[in-house]
Amino acid sequence: LNDNPSQYILKLSGTLRSPKMDFHPPFLMLMPVPLGVETEAAITVIPQNFIRQSRITVKLPELELADGTRTCPLSVKFPGGQDIVLSSDGTTNELTCRISFRSTKPMSFLGEILFIDQEENRLLEQQTIVYLPYTRTWHCTALTKKL
Repeated sequence: LNDNPSQYILKLSGTLRSPKMDFHPPFLMLMPVPLGVETEAAITVIPQNFIRQSRITVKLPELELADGTRTCPLSVKFPGGQDIVLSSDGTTNELTCRISFRSTKPMSFLGEILFIDQEENRLLEQQTIVYLPYTRTWHCTALTKKL
């Protein structure tokens, strides 16, 4: 063997796939409501390219009002749980997320809702919250982006 070195060529190929989440619908519209009344909408979180189970957490924006108090008018619930579970065929479950907004004080802000998996992959849902002074109602829209 040492007198006759053999040459081996090993070719490897692969595809790098990072875990990601899609959101349906891609835009969120919360119904206008009077001050102090909660408005809520559901989105579907669609995990993709996950190779192991993970748990989704959410980071909500905290706002400072004119009087110096801090508040977070948004809340998030996962009625079916926050765990991404892989099935035996490699697909993942979809998660239902309920996003609600309530405020007793007039405000206008642009905020971010971050969806974070256990590996610290972050996905962003950007909220635009506007108070309509003539009707004393809130209007909330969102645009989902991948970070």
